[in-house]
Amino acid sequence: MTTDLNTLLTALYVKIDDWLGRPPRVGRPPRLSDAELLTVAVAQALLGIRSEARWLRFLPRHLPGAFPYLPGQSGYNKRLRAALPLLKRAIRLIAADTDLWHDDVWVTDSTPVECGRSRPTVKRSELAGWAGYGYCSSHSRFFWGLRLHLICTPAGLPIAWSLATAKTDERHVLAAALEEDPQLLTSRAGQIIIADKGYVSAELDRWLTERGIRLLRPSYRNRTPHPGEHLLKPVRQLIESVNDTLKGQLDLELHGGRSIEGVGARVAQRLLAMTAAIWHNRTTGQPLTRSLIAYDH
Repeated sequence: MTTDLNTLLTALYVKIDDWLGRPPRVGRPPRLSDAELLTVAVAQALLGIRSEARWLRFLPRHLPGAFPYLPGQSGYNKRLRAALPLLKRAIRLIAADTDLWHDDVWVTDSTPVECGRSRPTVKRSELAGWAGYGYCSSHSRFFWGLRLHLICTPAGLPIAWSLATAKTDERHVLAAALEEDPQLLTSRAGQIIIADKGYVSAELDRWLTERGIRLLRPSYRNRTPHPGEHLLKPVRQLIESVNDTLKGQLDLELHGGRSIEGVGARVAQRLLAMTAAIWHNRTTGQPLTRSLIAYDH
């Protein structure tokens, strides 16, 4: 099987269409099916075209005949925002279809998702009250927006994710993500999660231990280092690499969302694109699991 954008989109469409089956929909079916909608969204994210209007003009010229019908910009925007629950389920479906899903080591961290810069934007944005000011220590800057909290395998396969206010405690978000989806921990006794110093909490340690999870993270400078702590740093760099893929190649911080549904759908769109690329690379036996180079042009 070749590794190119057309092959990936075809395989992804078939996978999602088989999964969805024939929807129990009353009335006339949509001219653009849900499977086609998700495939179009993944293609847009991989090719890095952020403008939906420009994307719908680009698609018929560069992928002629791939999609018999394309809606207008407004219709595509509405369908994509309404498809947020479907995007979440599709991420899980594709991720669970890889051997990486059973990895016994996860890494977790949060990264800023900026939603505005100017003061007028902050005051009139529909995101006000959910988005807020926060500080990114990695880049030594303040930002206004949200944080993407991601749990993934060392190869970058998303296991669970959530968007939260910039100042929400990372430890609370991790516990909430695992508690909301208890099936994640089924048959995973001894699962290891690697995190940074921001997840230091005796209460969180007890909560995870009760569920058979071991949390590994660096110690503070005034504490005795754990045995093997020096081995954590290379693994910790992997989550930074995943965040760099989302931001540098999939334009996570240039999402353009102006509402809760809009931001959620655009973040999920990019996570699905990365998941689909990892899934296809594993299926075709590529040496670099998270490489998007074959699909971004």
